[in-house]
Amino acid sequence: MIECLNFCDGKWQKPSGEEFHVTNPYNNEVIGKTRASTAKDLDNVVAAAAKAQLTWRECPMKERAQVLFRFREILLRDLYALNHDGLNEPGENKIARQISSECGKTLGEAQAEILKGIEVTEFALSLQNLDIGGSLEVSRGVFCEYRREPLGVVAGITPFNFPAMVPMWMIPIALALGNSFIWKPSDKTPLTSLLIADALAQAGLPRGVFSVVQGGRSTVEMILDHPQIAAIGFVGSTAVAKTIYQRASQNLKRVLALGGAKNHIFLMPDADFELTTRGVADSFTGCAGQRCMAASVLCAIASSAQEQAKIDKLIAGIVEQAKQISLACTNREYDTGNAKNERNANDERTMGAIISTDSLKRLETAIAKAKENGATIALDGRKPKVPPPFKNGNWLGPTILDHVKPGSHAAVEELFGPILSIIRCRSLDEALEIQNASVYGNAVSVFTQNGGVADYVARRGKAGMVGVNIGVPVPREPFSFGGIAASKFGQGDITGVHSLNLWSDVKKITTKWAVQKDTTWMG
Repeated sequence: MIECLNFCDGKWQKPSGEEFHVTNPYNNEVIGKTRASTAKDLDNVVAAAAKAQLTWRECPMKERAQVLFRFREILLRDLYALNHDGLNEPGENKIARQISSECGKTLGEAQAEILKGIEVTEFALSLQNLDIGGSLEVSRGVFCEYRREPLGVVAGITPFNFPAMVPMWMIPIALALGNSFIWKPSDKTPLTSLLIADALAQAGLPRGVFSVVQGGRSTVEMILDHPQIAAIGFVGSTAVAKTIYQRASQNLKRVLALGGAKNHIFLMPDADFELTTRGVADSFTGCAGQRCMAASVLCAIASSAQEQAKIDKLIAGIVEQAKQISLACTNREYDTGNAKNERNANDERTMGAIISTDSLKRLETAIAKAKENGATIALDGRKPKVPPPFKNGNWLGPTILDHVKPGSHAAVEELFGPILSIIRCRSLDEALEIQNASVYGNAVSVFTQNGGVADYVARRGKAGMVGVNIGVPVPREPFSFGGIAASKFGQGDITGVHSLNLWSDVKKITTKWAVQKDTTWMG
């Protein structure tokens, strides 16, 4: 059993609060334990972070970037090993296997989230070459300059579903800008934080610049209230994101809190069959549907009998694609947590487990409720057969609900599982009306071969991220990740160029050294 500790001033320290356990969703076996951090624990972490930041902020950005470059190399070395032919082979995969065991993902999904985190790290490395400062002679003898400066001690509060990627949306950028960073991982998946902290220490990050505090709600509240923490990034449910934004803002902190989603896909009759059926199936089943970018509602659009026949064929194809996705435990080539047996690590046609028994029960209840509300179950993933070693795990197979009524529970609530709700629509405008009525605004996608239709959706869809023939429209860096409406509270985005103002201030300096003979009103 792994004991999960706080990382303070470059040393591992046992938190002082209540003990809790970490379980593996594949079988619900206890794999780790930790304790909640107390106010004293947090004070110690913040004091060390504040002291270290005074030196870290004075390091040239190039030196900060060198540390992050070594961090990137450590992560890549763990993922890949260079063989004698100069080709990449599977590495130790220590971090990916830890993610899989505590989060329930397949190993391939865990590797993918690390690679996305590396991508954000590479963006942070590029900050030294971006225009993050500038100077201009604005009048004769008068110069104006701006400099981007760190805030001081900042914090990130992250969810269970991406134990490495979401924190790595924040950590590299905040550190590159000269801040000290305190990370509060999810109490469901805290074990990965040990390996990330170790990698940063190996990369040569000075003691105290990066810290980890373990715990649950009480630890979060202490972070929100701590007077020396200047800014907070959060990713989680909308209800919690809203509360965090309100409390942190009331304490005069800078805050960006990303919430939940109900992502809509518009299915047009002219959509490419293979591209659409595979794309939609992978979107709603990836990470067992436990991601804020998963397809949740499919608006199937047909205005004639001929179009309806095409739509029915596409939906049948989506069902068949989803049927081909097996649970990771049923594929005997895959053994979660086993470094010697990773032939199935990149198999995209397997799906992992649900994070907890409570979440599984909630999803099963939602399926039953949808049927009561008139939906038909085109594919039922409840009570799947699993091998005996995994019988106590949290398993739900891909589930497709057809003829879901607009406004019903399955149509409007974020279910956060591998469930696709299909709403039949007579027109694109009807589908847009349904999507625009959602309180969320994370993502919307359209599957079509018509450029005009794609542009129409891009202009009228109420979402921060839009996809065309893409089921999970996550932007690549330097384009920023972030939704709108109830999917985001605060300004800017969590990654990319629009994240810089979350973690830094812009200082303006105006300089004049001599009286000019021919001055203007500005001089």
